Amino acid sequence: MSAGLLYLVPVAVGDSNPNAILPAEVQCIARNLRYFVVENAKSARIELKRIGISHPVQEIDIRELPRQPSQADLDALLAPLAAGQSAGLMSEAGAPAVADPGALLVHAAHVKGIRVIPLVGPSSLLLGLMASGLNGQCFSFHGYLPVREPERCKRIIELERQSHRELRTQIFIETPYRNAALFAALLETCRPDTRLCVATELTTSRESIATKRIDAWRAGPAPVLEKRPTVFLLLAG
Repeated sequence: MSAGLLYLVPVAVGDSNPNAILPAEVQCIARNLRYFVVENAKSARIELKRIGISHPVQEIDIRELPRQPSQADLDALLAPLAAGQSAGLMSEAGAPAVADPGALLVHAAHVKGIRVIPLVGPSSLLLGLMASGLNGQCFSFHGYLPVREPERCKRIIELERQSHRELRTQIFIETPYRNAALFAALLETCRPDTRLCVATELTTSRESIATKRIDAWRAGPAPVLEKRPTVFLLLAG
């Protein structure tokens, strides 16, 4: 028996119309799958209802991927695929397996010879980079920066120096309720001529994207970032 396929199904990064962010063929594939491995079962059910899943949600096999899965966890999640059933991998937001523990399941699928099929859809990191006007030829994503000082400012200085040395766009995120603190730390730490892009609530009706030099950010009012998913992008001149 042939193994099933592992589809990587992007989901909305905010309250967006599925037709605006997912091609019709991608929605069709997702609607007809009966097995999903997800980061969060509750948000996955909401997303599947939004795209019009073709079966009652309660009939769909939805299993959560542990944040630090063991090999036994991965083997169990891939067992239905080994038996011939296809599956969808979904992150809580955006592209699966990017800044997401789903990468571990994708690796395990490759090891087992299971075909992996990435589907087209939103990624807040790439959307932010596209809209930033910063260097799209050389960039790095660093996830979350340290929360506490002085570690956070030390890390910002390191990233800014690397950016200046390599003309590299540095991309990072923060838990939404700590966005304002990170923004303040960037303004306090970075050089005046460093460019900073703040991309907030991408693909939604509340989307806001602005790129300015640090000295311009300091001179103007701070953006409203509290509880708003945001991507920060930095490029030192």
